[in-house]
Amino acid sequence: MAALSMHSPAGDLTLFEEDGAIVALEWGWGSLQDPSSLLRKAKDALDAYFDGESALPGDLPLNPVGTTYHRKVWAALRTIPHGQTRSYTEIAAIAGGSPRSVGGANAANPIPILIPCHRVLATSGLGGYSGGEGLQTKRFLLALEARTKASHA
Repeated sequence: MAALSMHSPAGDLTLFEEDGAIVALEWGWGSLQDPSSLLRKAKDALDAYFDGESALPGDLPLNPVGTTYHRKVWAALRTIPHGQTRSYTEIAAIAGGSPRSVGGANAANPIPILIPCHRVLATSGLGGYSGGEGLQTKRFLLALEARTKASHA
């Protein structure tokens, strides 16, 4: 499996590709580095995102492994525009299930940031986040997107 690690303001990240699609993004530095042209493109897009230069492109091929329901939730997450948020309830209305099941699908998301589970909030606040440093990382990503959106408005 092709892999490429990178430094980011959210911590070290490692991207994984299989059969021409990104299948995972994990926090931490991978021990094996076998970059592909797709992973280099994704790294360049993430670098621009973290530099506040642009939103993430929607055309990166992603193939997350998960249940049919998880994949429905992840597809709904990809429709949330850069710099905007939705509630767990709103995502449940699109994908089916309950706010709690949406939270479970978010927690199982193998490609965070690119599948923007950080954009989903509880009706009473931030909700949870299992990537990076947890809620600190979620706050950072939301603030980054708010700044990027404001500077390109």
